[in-house]
Amino acid sequence: MDARVTTGRAERKRLETLLAAHGIQATSQRLRIAELLFAHNQHCTAEQVFRALGRDGISVARATVYNTLNLFAAQGLIKALAVDPERCQFDSNPTPHHHFYIEDTGEVLDIAPGALELAGLPELPPGTEIQGIDVIVRLRSRA
Repeated sequence: MDARVTTGRAERKRLETLLAAHGIQATSQRLRIAELLFAHNQHCTAEQVFRALGRDGISVARATVYNTLNLFAAQGLIKALAVDPERCQFDSNPTPHHHFYIEDTGEVLDIAPGALELAGLPELPPGTEIQGIDVIVRLRSRA
């Protein structure tokens, strides 16, 4: 994760508008985190975001990073991926798609749209409808 993101006025205004559209107040710390996340589509942990900001000389409390990422996820700006019991990865691309998770390295990769098809879904409980389907294909290196 690269923290060296230089955002011009137009991009900063776009991020402010994006946060506002999701009901999020655009504080300076939230904007710095958004700049980092939305520089390109990526998967990262809160700890990676915290370290990347620190490398760029940006002082943000670890709790602020965790709270901001969870707020962004709750408001649909990013997607939280529970890849294992000890780690949550955040995906800066919230559009519906599936993932590979490489257990050896902790790396998360996007599965190309249309590359995975699901068939034979079970009958849904009465009064429910499918909100979304998230698939994480877990991988490990061959021994």
